[in-house]
Amino acid sequence: MPDSLARRRFLKTVVAAAAVAVVAFDPTTKAWASHHGPGKVKIPKLDGELLFDAATRTQAADDFGHIISKTPSAVLVPGSVDDIVAIVKFARKFGFAVAGSRGLGESHSTYGQAQLDVGVVIDMRALAEIHEISTHSVLVDAGVRWSEILAVTVPLGKSPPTLTDYIELSVGGTLSMGGIGGQVSRHGLQVDNVLELEVVTGEGKRVKCSPTKRAALFHAVRSGLGQFGIIVRARIRLVDVAPMARVYTATYTDAAVFAADQMALADDQRFDYLEGMAELQPAGAPIYKLEATKYFTPGTPPDDSAMLAGLSFVPGTVVTNDVTYFDFANRIAATVAFLQSVGAWALPHPWIDVFVPGPDAAAFVESRLAEEDASTMGGGPILFYAFRRDKVTTPFLALPDTEHVFLFSLLRFAPPEAVAGLVAQNRAVYDELVPLGGKRYPIGSLDVTQADWQDHFGDAWADFVAAKEEYDPDYVLTPGHGIF
Repeated sequence: MPDSLARRRFLKTVVAAAAVAVVAFDPTTKAWASHHGPGKVKIPKLDGELLFDAATRTQAADDFGHIISKTPSAVLVPGSVDDIVAIVKFARKFGFAVAGSRGLGESHSTYGQAQLDVGVVIDMRALAEIHEISTHSVLVDAGVRWSEILAVTVPLGKSPPTLTDYIELSVGGTLSMGGIGGQVSRHGLQVDNVLELEVVTGEGKRVKCSPTKRAALFHAVRSGLGQFGIIVRARIRLVDVAPMARVYTATYTDAAVFAADQMALADDQRFDYLEGMAELQPAGAPIYKLEATKYFTPGTPPDDSAMLAGLSFVPGTVVTNDVTYFDFANRIAATVAFLQSVGAWALPHPWIDVFVPGPDAAAFVESRLAEEDASTMGGGPILFYAFRRDKVTTPFLALPDTEHVFLFSLLRFAPPEAVAGLVAQNRAVYDELVPLGGKRYPIGSLDVTQADWQDHFGDAWADFVAAKEEYDPDYVLTPGHGIF
């Protein structure tokens, strides 16, 4: 189906289901009105629709965490980027907030980061065209999901260099945050592989930016947490990729040995993908699992002995599995489908994701895992893997200032009654991490203050504030992070 036709059908379906006749806005009460009158102003003319019904707004008052719920006063289903420009200008003039979302209630943050009270949430699913594929890049709307990019690039032997483990995330969402996955040890995060962006700033300006054109805005918006502009389009780097992937898994029992092997692998880059995880045991210490992958062409498989040489895993624990590249990239789809079928996907997710300095990683993770047990995780995974700091070039992506960095993630599934205690545990994790120079990946469930944000950005805090004043001087965009 042509993208433009799909968009029109999407708009028609959503609007027909939820349209309410609202024609004006009262700047004094910040209320929308179904009639014109004294003190009221006409809403902007739009290609899409503003939706005001309770069901749509309630759906927008949620995210993947299912912990925080803030109800917007309206939802914009944009028919064009011009609609986003119009609503941001309107919001700036009349003093309410705007935030973009992957889809209504679908933001993959876990603590209300893309939510807001009173203002307008933009349903970015309506902007989801793949505009252009070339040898070295793909140009897409922000609402396109990474799985959709792969569906058109993998048959051409191409792929974005770095993919998140879950590829149903939107381009705009991950580029606003960072976008981390097992290829970071080779290519950096997704934000480090963007060639050009088109954004709507907090002033309502539609601007193209790149490393050579309006570079300051380009560097601010990537990992800018939605504070300076709404990403509406992105040109993403593509690399050649082999059609097959050999996945190696191996077990470790010592966190320090596991961390040392990961740092060595991040340095020598023998694998195309490198991740690790910890598994809590009913009795005794955790075990650690290495997951490393080499892409290959059929007929020329990797040399297993060379790939595993020098590693100190427990003998006899190596397992290999060959899959297509796309199936590897989409490897958690079956797990997600199962979790959805049994209702676990809809549970609260009081996650925490942090970046730990390499020299402290093993001891820090061991200490934290001693405070966890399987019941607190609810079956969710614990990620623990290394990458080199110099692979990351995005200015506002806060990381420890060490040669190696580890991602440590507690990706919990929790019953509602356990959430408050787990959010408090997340704070304990963060408080232990900060004195080590650690940072957090801000999708998690954590109560933070402005002082915490200043510590998070460190020397870049003044630049972050200056960028806010330049690109969103009236503080229109994405207040859910609580930065300002």
